[in-house]
Amino acid sequence: MTSRRSFLKQAVAAGAAGVATVAAPAVHTQSKTRIRWRLQTYAGPALAEHVIKPSIQSFNTVANGEMEIELYFADQLAPTDELFRAMQRGAVDAVQSDDDSIAAPVDISVFGGYFPFACRYSLDVPVLFHQWGLDEIWAEAYGEVEGVTWLGAGAWDPCHFNTVAPIRSLDDLKGLRVFTFPTAGRFLSRFGVVPVTLPWDRVKAAVQTGEIDGLAWSGITEDYTVGWADVTHYFLTNNISGAWCGSYFANTERWDALPGHLKELFRLCMDSSHYYRQHWYWGGEAKLRVEGAKLELTTIPDEEWTKVEAEARRFWDEIAAGSPRNARVVKILRDYNAVMDKAGRPYRYA
Repeated sequence: MTSRRSFLKQAVAAGAAGVATVAAPAVHTQSKTRIRWRLQTYAGPALAEHVIKPSIQSFNTVANGEMEIELYFADQLAPTDELFRAMQRGAVDAVQSDDDSIAAPVDISVFGGYFPFACRYSLDVPVLFHQWGLDEIWAEAYGEVEGVTWLGAGAWDPCHFNTVAPIRSLDDLKGLRVFTFPTAGRFLSRFGVVPVTLPWDRVKAAVQTGEIDGLAWSGITEDYTVGWADVTHYFLTNNISGAWCGSYFANTERWDALPGHLKELFRLCMDSSHYYRQHWYWGGEAKLRVEGAKLELTTIPDEEWTKVEAEARRFWDEIAAGSPRNARVVKILRDYNAVMDKAGRPYRYA
């Protein structure tokens, strides 16, 4: 394991050498104000190529020299679990991440990332935020925190296991050391899983050296995209969540200083990023299950997996007891899923 001091030195060096600056076109006028932001994503370089870089390139092009965003990958400016504080201090101007991974100091942060069985499909996330009121709750929660403005949420891929050894029953989870998200790990530990936290760029090597046995961090699209399918052998078709929930955040002072049209442009580019992920993951998850040659698919039988789903509902009750606001979120999740169940196919399958 890398020590904190040596890791920070490596992160600084990586930031200096590997920053993904997406430059704006040359501007031949003195009348425009140049604004520079540094945005760090929780994704590593290969994943960021898809989930954020195209939208930042678009922003810089359309901003036409008025503003330029420099894109940094996971852990380059600050370790992911310290990223929220770095944004509050102004060391980072904006962040793309789930609330859980960056240790956001709000009660509802547990619902970011993968909250077990809250969503079945990626479309559930934007519907919950835009039609069922989660956006108002998130704005309320972050409105109580100084220095950071929450800008909006979107969905990524489902959460599956990809591992060195096969998983075919719940017993196979016992003692399994996996890289995963904080709240997901807290839930999976009930089944004997040992959650492990590592810098993103250390994960592949950790599998190769036997430090961890696999991951519960993504769907199969990411496994192939970032190289995890090269060091693991099996993919579990059961998932603990149908969609990751992540957000964009900005340092409040820097956000408030932007003129209205640049704020609107940033929001439009956020939506562009959200839309790209919807179709990129949805198509990739199916195609790679069928045509991917690197990972063998395994499945835990339904009669066993229902125990995991039942335990998730008890987990929801515990989270709801944590605060009145958490209870409001859990009620929305319950009501929403009840409506989806009654709606039937294609919204939900028995």
